[in-house]
Amino acid sequence: MTHSSQLIMKEKFANIQRAQAGLTKLFEDAQKTGSFYRVMKNDTPMGVLLSNDMWEDFLEDMEAMSSPTYIASIKKARKEKRLYTPEEVKKILGLP
Repeated sequence: MTHSSQLIMKEKFANIQRAQAGLTKLFEDAQKTGSFYRVMKNDTPMGVLLSNDMWEDFLEDMEAMSSPTYIASIKKARKEKRLYTPEEVKKILGLP
């Protein structure tokens, strides 16, 4: 999964006045649509508003990426430089 490209597709924009006037609606929309809002003031990004679910996903990803075991497994895999065919990947993962 390419997180950055999929994440960018979920980005919406709101000016600071809209955010101040309807913060609850923005949070509800972000939760319902799986998107997030970049809050702008005079075309300058001020911050990001995202649902709690998205925030928890980010935290989980950051924890995983900071795990010494996870980092070691990535280093090991990069050293091996083993290539797998799509059929081998399906078999390893037990997919039809």
